[in-house]
Amino acid sequence: MERLLPMSPDHDPNGGNSSSPGGGQTGKEQQAAGVGILLQIMMLVLSFVLGHVLRRHKFYYLPEASASLLIGLIVGGLANVSDTETSIRTWFNFHEEFFFLFLLPPIIFQSGFSLSPKPFFSNFGAIVTFAILGTFIASVVTGVLVYLGGVMFLMYKLPFVECLMFGALISATDPVTVLSIFQELGTDVNLYALVFGESVLNDAMAISLYRTMSLVRQNASSGQNFFMVIVRFLETFVGSMSAGVGVGFISALLFKYAGLDIDNLQNLECCLFVLFPYFSYMLAEGLGLSGIVSILFTGMVMKHYTYSNLSENSQRFVSAFFHLISSLAETFIFIYMGFDIAMEQHSWSHVGFIFFSILFIGVARAANVFSCAYLVNLTRPATRKIPAKHQKALWYSGLRGAMAFALALQSVHDLPEGHGQTIFTATTAIVVLTVLLIGGSTGTMLEALQVVGDAHEVSLVEHNFQNSEGNHSYVAPSYDEDSSSGNKIKMKLKEFHKSTASFTALDRNYLTPFFTSQNGDEDDDFDEPMPTSRRGGFRH
Repeated sequence: MERLLPMSPDHDPNGGNSSSPGGGQTGKEQQAAGVGILLQIMMLVLSFVLGHVLRRHKFYYLPEASASLLIGLIVGGLANVSDTETSIRTWFNFHEEFFFLFLLPPIIFQSGFSLSPKPFFSNFGAIVTFAILGTFIASVVTGVLVYLGGVMFLMYKLPFVECLMFGALISATDPVTVLSIFQELGTDVNLYALVFGESVLNDAMAISLYRTMSLVRQNASSGQNFFMVIVRFLETFVGSMSAGVGVGFISALLFKYAGLDIDNLQNLECCLFVLFPYFSYMLAEGLGLSGIVSILFTGMVMKHYTYSNLSENSQRFVSAFFHLISSLAETFIFIYMGFDIAMEQHSWSHVGFIFFSILFIGVARAANVFSCAYLVNLTRPATRKIPAKHQKALWYSGLRGAMAFALALQSVHDLPEGHGQTIFTATTAIVVLTVLLIGGSTGTMLEALQVVGDAHEVSLVEHNFQNSEGNHSYVAPSYDEDSSSGNKIKMKLKEFHKSTASFTALDRNYLTPFFTSQNGDEDDDFDEPMPTSRRGGFRH
């Protein structure tokens, strides 16, 4: 982390002590730190102002995330060709630990905190299928194609395990830009839930796959580890989800019985509420689990149960606070990433590797989405099948972002000289192209696929979700259970609907009264019908 933090006033890189008042070296370092932070603040201000202007004029060809990335690229390029001091440049180095420990947690928590649970859990089976099986398919297909491309001399040749590592890191989707456009234009809540849920959960799968392949490479282990990666991920997912839900329930009981909702303790109430998400994230990371999954479910549980135990002033504060922090973190990530892309040393000698990698990840994404959608549709009745236009939107929305970039930067240290640099350069090109091109053309894609609905249609869908107690299914204009032909599949579906209804009853009759100070009749008041965009600020 030393690249990100200012050096101590007593620190002298030459081994001496230069803590004298106005000392030369220390003074220059502090000045460089000030200039670096000033540039970061200026870019943040410019990004927010530009984003507001673009949003106000409904200019979808340059979304906020793309604009932030471009600002970072431009400023980084100018700094790279100028005589900027090295000490100033060090303040813009993208450090993966800083990304994972400080920038990512508030974004994921806000995602879970603002998520409408009904569309998410009604599609939870499909989301898990896309996130686990789909990410595994995409990783393997990408790795195999990259390896075969090297064998056929189409591109730079990498060892097979390193190809699988590249496939794992590049399979982490980050459709921040796409989701913001989804929110603005008003798309189907089920499509939004599928894209959002897959993007959050497949990050954990991609990290698990990457780390496992790295261990396989280091230990030269037998092929049984390729099976163990699935078992390991399932253990990690269940453990992380349990940790997140457990922390959320503990926070709900604390705020229910601690009596912190009086005027002179509201500051303490807000401080504790802010600390619990970080506690959940760091607990999971400390146990070797996934902090992303843990803090996501903590956010969902805390919104459903803990939030109602807060005083009204505290509710307003924590909602505004996490919205603010997540917006700052996301904007900073894209600026941070753009600047570092411009400043890093890249290996552009293997252009063929970059070109064919872009083609291969498109093929792998198609294999992921369409095969998983086929499997999901096999188990669903006609009214709940994922339409072909939604499948195409899912395929198109698989752009790459900061997660892939952070893992690629880590691969520079994990892989031999040259291999990691090649992977990092290819990932950089893929991130820039997908964020700018896919992000900018998302609005056109949604209109072409006819998945854009007007505000009235979207509100009707949201109303149906809020009033369909326990009906965990796709919203359809006509779904009459009485018209069932009586076959076994439809009977099982009826039993499934009854079980989901009974879980809703369990939540309303037992969980909500136990964990909250209200009777459960108002629990839907805290469920936003449409998830707030991960970019924030798109709700009017």
